[in-house]
Amino acid sequence: MTYSESIKNGFRLINKRWQLVLVQAGLMVFNLIGFFIMVGIPLGIAFIIFGLDLTGIAQIGDIFDILRNPAELLSRYFGLVLLVLASFLVYILIITTVGIFVFCGSVGIIGRSVLDPSLKFSMRAFFDEAKRFFFPLMWYSLLIGLVFIAIAFVLGLLGGGVAAVVTAAKSQDSTLALFLGIFFSLIVVVIGLGLILGSLAVTVYGIAALFFRGEGSWKSFKGALGFLWENQNAFWLCAILFIGYILVSFAVMLVIYPFDLIPIIGTIISFPFRIISYVAQGYLYLVIIAAIFSYYYEHEIKKAQASSGPETITEPPAAAPASQEDTFGSQAPEQESPPQEEDRTAQT
Repeated sequence: MTYSESIKNGFRLINKRWQLVLVQAGLMVFNLIGFFIMVGIPLGIAFIIFGLDLTGIAQIGDIFDILRNPAELLSRYFGLVLLVLASFLVYILIITTVGIFVFCGSVGIIGRSVLDPSLKFSMRAFFDEAKRFFFPLMWYSLLIGLVFIAIAFVLGLLGGGVAAVVTAAKSQDSTLALFLGIFFSLIVVVIGLGLILGSLAVTVYGIAALFFRGEGSWKSFKGALGFLWENQNAFWLCAILFIGYILVSFAVMLVIYPFDLIPIIGTIISFPFRIISYVAQGYLYLVIIAAIFSYYYEHEIKKAQASSGPETITEPPAAAPASQEDTFGSQAPEQESPPQEEDRTAQT
């Protein structure tokens, strides 16, 4: 399967199951309502209870003057800070859990559709896949989070090393320091982009391995690394898709940004465009997942099936059909009836 075939298959799969895009839009509405209820309302109540006076803030031209003495601010409004912080943490926990649940349902429907192109969307199947895939994906997300923390630590070390080299070069020659600063900065940027794109590729292909093979988080992670090592084209497909997603998002931002420069009216006009852009971005990220799942299935699962024989089961472990021994075992006693009838005929 080529890049274009994978991308076309991704668009075709999501277009036939456009309800997934509506689910993503519903998640956006849920996040907005949840933020208003769990953060906005407690913040308003705290303003009333603690009698926070905003007139002083309105007269200050620079907001940094307020934060110049944070100890005094915390001592005066400590209860307000605790209430808002607790509400915000609960909100983050809830939207993260719901977001993972919705993502699991979307991944499950996409994976089932790759296995069975005639599969139609249903909310019952969506919730079944979300419940089945929630905990495996949650543990895998924790593993990927540790990987990204390690990448951030490595990039921080590289940035600190570059800063140290440039500082040492400044004492010798300013021109040399400028050259080394630009040179090493470009190297760090290239390494950072490579690590980030590689981590994203391992993440998405690992989710595909987690779904199709039904293995644990660590085995899926290693399987994704092995797949990308043996199929470098899979990495470039992932890079093309993510770069295209970033370019489209940037173009949408350029269209919306001029409206923000218009006071009040611009914000009102740009609001529908922001909703449309969010729906479009959700649609594109679903297409990316579908395209990568299709590519992984064609180059990894079908290849394994061809090498192991036609009896390989194509469904994930949770949906595997009954074994052949159970199917044919119940038919064995029925095959002994003809000899019994022959014995009876001989006795007569």
